[in-house]
Amino acid sequence: MATDSWAQAVDEQEAAAESIGGLQIKDKPEENGTVANVTNPSSAAGKSDADGETKTTEEDDKDDKAAQSLLNKLIRNNLVNTTNQVEVLQKDPNSPLYSVKSFEELRLKPQLLQGVYAMGFNRPSKIQETALPMMLAEPPQNLIAQSQSGTGKTAAFVLAMLSHVDPNNKYPQCLCVSPTYELALQTGKVIEQMGKYYPEVKLVYAIRGNKLQRGMKLQEQIVIGTPGTLLDWCSKFKFIDPKKVKVFVLDEADVMIATQGHQDQSIRIQRMLPKNCQMLLFSATFEETVWNFAQRIVPDPNIIKLKREEETLDTIKQYYVLCTSKEEKFQALCNIYGAITIAQAMIFCHTRRTAGWLAGELSREGHQVALLSGEMQVEQRAAVIERFRDGKEKVLVTTNVCARGIDVEQVSVVINFDLPVDKDGNPDNETYLHRIGRTGRFGKRGLAINMVDSKMSMNILNRIQDHFNKKIEKLDTDDLDEIEKISS
Repeated sequence: MATDSWAQAVDEQEAAAESIGGLQIKDKPEENGTVANVTNPSSAAGKSDADGETKTTEEDDKDDKAAQSLLNKLIRNNLVNTTNQVEVLQKDPNSPLYSVKSFEELRLKPQLLQGVYAMGFNRPSKIQETALPMMLAEPPQNLIAQSQSGTGKTAAFVLAMLSHVDPNNKYPQCLCVSPTYELALQTGKVIEQMGKYYPEVKLVYAIRGNKLQRGMKLQEQIVIGTPGTLLDWCSKFKFIDPKKVKVFVLDEADVMIATQGHQDQSIRIQRMLPKNCQMLLFSATFEETVWNFAQRIVPDPNIIKLKREEETLDTIKQYYVLCTSKEEKFQALCNIYGAITIAQAMIFCHTRRTAGWLAGELSREGHQVALLSGEMQVEQRAAVIERFRDGKEKVLVTTNVCARGIDVEQVSVVINFDLPVDKDGNPDNETYLHRIGRTGRFGKRGLAINMVDSKMSMNILNRIQDHFNKKIEKLDTDDLDEIEKISS
């Protein structure tokens, strides 16, 4: 790859950054003690087109990993309460495996411990218990970690970076690579919060639009940014001396390699770093492509895997309703609402057009309705989900963009207005599981109702039923008393 060809590879992810073209490196810290080069991160973060806003055809909302990851960060205030098991593969199997149950055991600097508690972390999460002793060890240990959103991994590697920094040295010592501009800002917010009581440590964003004078040398100790800009700052403009970097973090590796050019750029940055630089790589998934990439970036790693909890249908009662058209499905929906009390419901549609039509019809019937689909900016989606979570709307009509990872405790009913199918028209069993898994959570019983309007959709439902080996019953009036108990 040519030295300056990185710009083409990051254009799409960083299109929004033009709005902050006038940014300057600040000489004094913000109130939280870190240099923040983004005047309004929250408004800027909402301008990405990475989630498919430019699509005009009526089709399923495609799952965009970067947009989904950002959405999860925006809507999640607390760590996920998980019972997942941690698997550890150590570089040296004979070395004792340390884990901690409190942050005091890590012997952190007092100002960092204060920052940790100020963020609401009372004790380490499951992944932090095992990962932090490895990340803070001397000599430094390399780490590859698989963990889903909400498990505390960002706070873990941020704490590691802040711990390894020598504030007396005014040059970059930690590099953190994020796949998109918006995700970089979210990680930067965590650095700012955790470093609130550590004003000697400064942060700068290596993102397109943050223009620096040629020949200058950065004095901030932590640099977070996207692969192309970071590579340029290290090699082309030499704002950073990569040989002085102590910690290299590569976050959201599965999102990273989904973008053309990012993988090569990240590898090129890594090759410039000293051999004793600590390498930390995180990914929500460990597909073969991600695993191959991780092994190229991180030599002799410790490996941590956080097993994903399997979603179960055991607590969810499933029904189907026979209809003949879209309009009849809507009438059946109204009849269900007229017969039972529903706390909050999520209704899934196949296309944006159907979702928009259905939301309008439900609103005309007097329901409090929120609409969520892929052409919305990520921050708009987050705002809609927050309103729904707060109970300001009782019904959320959405496409598949909302099927994964969103927990709303009050959701008692999930309705498949359209059954989920893949691009070839076959049943999409995984999406079905994620959709109806929005109910029956937190140990409660849930209810799923499937609208069937043709022989084809009945065939799809039968195949879903066979796949999960779980009977889906026809909804009759006799069932209303039973589902009233679940739905309310």
